[in-house]
Amino acid sequence: MKLAVLAENTTLREDLKSEHGLSLYLEACGKRILFDAGQTGAFADNAEKMGIGLEKVDLAILSHGHYDHGGGLCRFLEINHTAPIYLSRHAFGAHFNGTEKYIGLDPSLRNTDRLIFTEDTVTLSPGLTLSACLDREPVFPVKSFGLNIRHNDRFSPDSFRHEHYLIIEEAGKRYCVSGCSHRGALNLLRWFSPDVLIGGFHFMKLDPEGEGADALRDAAEVLLAHHGDYYTGHCTGQPQFRFLKEILGQRLYSLSTGACFTL
Repeated sequence: MKLAVLAENTTLREDLKSEHGLSLYLEACGKRILFDAGQTGAFADNAEKMGIGLEKVDLAILSHGHYDHGGGLCRFLEINHTAPIYLSRHAFGAHFNGTEKYIGLDPSLRNTDRLIFTEDTVTLSPGLTLSACLDREPVFPVKSFGLNIRHNDRFSPDSFRHEHYLIIEEAGKRYCVSGCSHRGALNLLRWFSPDVLIGGFHFMKLDPEGEGADALRDAAEVLLAHHGDYYTGHCTGQPQFRFLKEILGQRLYSLSTGACFTL
């Protein structure tokens, strides 16, 4: 499997743009896949400079309904005229950070005819599955960290039912690709038992110099006890990544714009 980071909070190259967001390009199971489209069209500019032809992408996936993962969808639709875009049927909910900042998708995209709205689990092709695990109870607590959903002018903590995960089974390995792991990176380990977990872990609200240190250390111990490797960035947070790296060592890799891996 091949993995290229098209957009992330940091960058390895001066000619590539970084932004608060995530966009990954994958080649797996005979398919070329765009997983998330960042906050803007920067992912497309970066892809061109990296020699990746987005017009050849076979399918696209939106991991969940937040602007920093779906803000570039319009740009992708302009470049690629055939690839279906898979997203949860809950993705266009009214998602907020607190009660003032809207962090959802552009509502004007809702009726785009290439959007395929998924329920809990769907097989995309042999070896590729999308799953939201809506029927599975979290083993570890799920915290909203101030992220809310508005319904009938009332706000409640987001349950993240609009988030789903790509499971890739290829060459005897299982990969789990997640945008932000809002339902818990540790829960993804329990639900899918992946050999490789890729994506944001949403640890950025856990201060490694303060009260979040114990939670980070506990998470690192769970990650260490699991058999897999980890490729993470974006909402994991850079101080948090460094904290985890001290414990996980060579089993933890950084996702940064311009990074390319053969897994």
